[in-house]
Amino acid sequence: MGLLKSRKSYYLYDPNTLSYERVYLSFRDRVFAAVRHLSTGLILAVIIYFAFTRFFDSPLEAQLRKENRLLQTQYEVLSLQLNESFAILNDLQQRDENLYRAIFQVESIPEAIRKAGIGGANRYEHLMTLSNPDLVVATTQKMDMLKRQLYVQSNSLEELVNIGKTQEERLKCIPAIQPIANKDLKRMASGYGMRIHPIYRIPKFHAGMDFSAPTGTDIYSTGNGVVVFSGWKQNYGNCITIDHGFGYRTLYGHLSKSNVRVGQKVARGEIIGLVGDTGLSTGPHLHYEVIVRGKHDDPSKYYFMDLSPEEYEQMIQLAKNHGQVMD
Repeated sequence: MGLLKSRKSYYLYDPNTLSYERVYLSFRDRVFAAVRHLSTGLILAVIIYFAFTRFFDSPLEAQLRKENRLLQTQYEVLSLQLNESFAILNDLQQRDENLYRAIFQVESIPEAIRKAGIGGANRYEHLMTLSNPDLVVATTQKMDMLKRQLYVQSNSLEELVNIGKTQEERLKCIPAIQPIANKDLKRMASGYGMRIHPIYRIPKFHAGMDFSAPTGTDIYSTGNGVVVFSGWKQNYGNCITIDHGFGYRTLYGHLSKSNVRVGQKVARGEIIGLVGDTGLSTGPHLHYEVIVRGKHDDPSKYYFMDLSPEEYEQMIQLAKNHGQVMD
């Protein structure tokens, strides 16, 4: 017997009568048939849903994905900007430590304080749940470190400003200009530090800076003070020493002529002598020294009233010259 289905009716073929007889399904059969059709539809719907979500983004997901890419790009740009800010801050810290604090003879700020860390290991734990957490945490750490170092540097500069306000007289006396006219920086012969001696041809510590200039070039006092020596000194030839007070002294060597006497008060920028070639020298030049509390210091630190920041940086580079000195 064959079963024939017509819409919702079922017919069974009877070979004896050679005809189809209608079959009436029980309620249970109709329920099972309905459940079967419903299950097939649900399974098909689930398959289509997962296939769609697997290969296609919803409008919301597409928007979130786009925003996430933009946010990551912004973090990368911010990280680069923070690196640039650190470079600028580092330059300011170097000036603060090696120039400003040296001028005022203020104690250095320990590196452990300048570069101190922020918080503990769990400080950024809440950020680890974000997408791309390594980039977010690294950028946040840079920002916190920058804020910390800016705070320390701000306090340092405020301290120096307060010292400057209360030490107007000291500022007048501190050596703060070049001892000869050298605006184009072309008269720098050699700087402070170990150099090859021009006569003995051996490494020797050079306690000052040499400025090459024609004989008779004016020499200026680099700060207010009192002349404590004016005469001949071994190796230096004709020489002048000025006591500026506050622990500072300056020395000017190899002069052709001295215009001052011991005990005379001089002001910054006043002509005190003329360039020469006296003493142990290989040519006309001025040998200039800065002595702070009995110890020689690098004179290149003490031109802050005479040079712009750019010129000062150039002077520092020239002062690092390790060539031959002239005395």
